This record gives sequence, structure tokens and C-alpha cells, in this order.
Amino acid sequence: MDITSLTALELGKKIRSGEISVLEATKAQLEILKARDKEYHAYVTIFEEEALSRAKEVQSLIDTGELGDSPLAGVPVAIKDNICTKGNLTTCSSKILNNFKPPYNAEVIERLNRAGAVIIGKVNMDEFAMGSTTETSYYGPTLNPWNTAHVPGGSSGGAAAAVAAEEAFYALGSDTGGSIRQPSAFCGVTGIKPTYGTVSRYGLIAYASSLDQIGPIARDVSDCAAILEVISGHDGKDSTSIHSDNIKYTTALVDDVKGMKIGIPKGYIGKGLDSEVRDGVLKAAKVLESKGAIVEEFDLDIVDYAIPAYYVIASAEASSNLSRYDGVKYGYRTKDFDGLQDVYKKTRSEGFGMEVKRRMMIGAFVLSSGYYDAYYNKALKVKARIKEGFDKAFERYDIILGPTAPTTATRIGESLSDPLKMYLGDIYTVSVNLAGLPAISLPCGVDRNRLPIGLQLIGRPFGEADIIRAAYSYEQTREYARPDLR
Repeated sequence: MDITSLTALELGKKIRSGEISVLEATKAQLEILKARDKEYHAYVTIFEEEALSRAKEVQSLIDTGELGDSPLAGVPVAIKDNICTKGNLTTCSSKILNNFKPPYNAEVIERLNRAGAVIIGKVNMDEFAMGSTTETSYYGPTLNPWNTAHVPGGSSGGAAAAVAAEEAFYALGSDTGGSIRQPSAFCGVTGIKPTYGTVSRYGLIAYASSLDQIGPIARDVSDCAAILEVISGHDGKDSTSIHSDNIKYTTALVDDVKGMKIGIPKGYIGKGLDSEVRDGVLKAAKVLESKGAIVEEFDLDIVDYAIPAYYVIASAEASSNLSRYDGVKYGYRTKDFDGLQDVYKKTRSEGFGMEVKRRMMIGAFVLSSGYYDAYYNKALKVKARIKEGFDKAFERYDIILGPTAPTTATRIGESLSDPLKMYLGDIYTVSVNLAGLPAISLPCGVDRNRLPIGLQLIGRPFGEADIIRAAYSYEQTREYARPDLR
């Protein structure tokens, strides 16, 4: 088996045993990346020199025992382009930040560095994480390695495509309304959105601060659990970061769901869901039931209001967060202007893409005088009701099961021509962010066009161990499927 076909934990084990050196693994990853990424365009920046230098440094730390038994030591990783990396471009795949080099690392980067990771580059995304296809990127779209006529999902499409195409052993993405889970589903890989507050947001360039979370994308559940252990934990630099002792996620990698109660919302498998996706998800539920889980359907009607509530809240927070990009302090500035107001107007007009402008305008509208109560305040009330609905469901069930997305990967160009259709594609994912819950997406088959189908498992707050255990148990019944790579 080629080095780049290994999982992150498999490679880490071979590095610790001395079978493969960190430099050998890094060179192999760079070689594959440069050969394949011309086809898929998963990366926007490659840190070749820094990665090779870091590989030598990490090998020395492993040889001297300074990294202990870190399972990810020496394993190359890709980082979504909205997570700050000191001295290296972090652009949010936007023209307005196309020259931005942060003077600091995000907390998750510091934690990866302490674990001995080798950062290989930054991966493509929808501009400022606003999109579900990775087509709104200033640098152009990423293509799905399973079929390049289709999107990889978004906004972490570059991260998911890189892992699927073996251009990264694993990646870090961010999830505001499904941006880790949906591209993981479309690209046939595994991704976890943690409970809000589990992973520090310090150094994550904000889209919607009350919804954003960083999480792992990898080839299997075991890798995701190990990565999540590394990046989780309280951070004093993030006021929403939670103190928790329950972050030993790898201990949940147990093939045992006997007695676990699993609920399937009736609305998740009804109208609007592609028949092949429904069949794949229900077959996965049957597998878990055959292993001893108790599976039943139930009503969770409040999630019908999740899409409008999410887009009101997310757009409102985006309009506030993105007001800092004014052409004065950092980032892109228009070359031709007449006075301060003209700088603001032209910089934003030229620097932001159409989808970002659309959401900023929606956000400004719902926060404006006369509309705040009618839209934003009402959306906050719906958000609270959605959380209450999930709280009630978790009084009966350990996890909630359903599809990650209503279809498999759409064709390039389909969603951009119909933004409402793109928004509705998040119907099964956004409620998780509104309620602050953990969720995992993993493959559960392919459709007639050999495009991956995603299974989503949702847990109660800080119930990552439950969804990891159920996902791992299901994963033991199938082999990891790979696209036909070029």
C-alpha cells in the first residue's frame, strides 16, 4: 500500500516504529498533492519548504522522545483557509484577504504543533465559509474526486476533497451549518462537528460566532476521534470555551451498541429526501439494530423551521463580523478612491464575492430598525425552541440518526444558479449548530452514479463519545471506499 493510502493513525504508528520517517511521509504527500491537485484544486496555498523543514524537526523530537506517544506525530495535515497560521496566508478564499498573513496561530494550530503535526498547506473553501459547494471561492471551485463534474460540498470542500483524493491524511475544517459534515458526505469521508465550546475558536476567522466550530475531517472514525482529542480542551483566549474532562474520545472506539437507543425523526426520511439516500440511511439503521441498538422513528417537527432561523441568525452575525474588512486596517484596499467613505464602498464592492454580499445585506436588513423583532428576535426564539425539541428527544434517545444531506453531490453550477436550493441543502445539518450539539457524518454507501451517501449521527451536548461509538460500530461492517483517483 502507498504511504498516502494509509489512515492518519496507521501512518503515525509506522512513524513511531521507525518503519517510515516523517520526511519520507511528507515528501510522499507533497508529491501526490502536486500531481493530483491540478485536477481537483483542493489547495490554495502549499507550504512545501516549511513542511519539509518541520518534518526534520518533528523527526528529531520523536527520536529524542520529546513527543511521547503522540499518535499523530509526523503526520501531514491540511488546514482550512479560515484558520490562522502565523506568517502564512490565511485568506478565507476571498479577494479581500488575499494578502493577509496572521501574526499568530489559531489555538488548534498550536495544539497540533504540540502533537507533532506537519502542516502541508491551506485548503480551498467557499468565501468566508458562505456556501455549500466550494464554488464561491475567489480562487475558483474545488472538484469532487469521485466525479469532477460534481461539487465536493462546502464550505470545507477543499478539506474533504483533499482527504478523499489522498492529498492529505486528515484536515481541519469549520462547521457553521454543516460545513464539515456535508462535504464529508459528498466526498465519502468522515467528519465531526463537536459540541459548541469543545474546541477553541481563537484564530478561526468568524462567519457566525454563535454557530462556528472547528472539527476534523479524515478517512475513518478512529482518525477523527484521535484528532478531536488533540484539538479539544479549554482555552482562556476563547470566552465560549468549555472546561471538560470528557475528551478521551478514543476510548469510545468500541464495537458495541447493544441497548443504545437511536431515534430517527420522521421528517428526516420523508418528503424531499432522495430515495437512494433514504435507502442507504435506513439500511445503516438496520445494521445498528442488528447489533443490538433499539431504533425507532419519532416526531421532531420543530426542525422544519431550522433553515429560515439559521439563515437569519447566521447572516446577521456575518454582517457584523465582516464589517471589520474596510480597506483601512489590513487586507485588500481599492486603488482608486476619494475619501474614507469611498474606500469603504469600493473596497467591499471589489473585495467581496456575490454570495458574501448577499448574506451581509440580508444580515443588515434583519438587524435594521423596524425589522429586528420581526426577523432576528423571532429567529432567536425559534433557535431556543429547536434546542428544547432536541433536549426533549434526548430524554428518550442516546443519539439521533438521519441523512447528512438530502441528495448526493450536485453537479457543478446547479446550486449557484439557485441560491435557495443551495440553502435548502442544509436542511439536516443546521439544526445541530443552532442547538450547539455534536454530530458526525460518515459514508453509508453510494448511489447509482457511484457518488457517496452520508449518514449523520447526532448526540446530546458533549455526547461525542456516543456518536463515535455508534459510528465506529457501523464502520466495522464495511470497507472504506475510495474514488478512482487520477
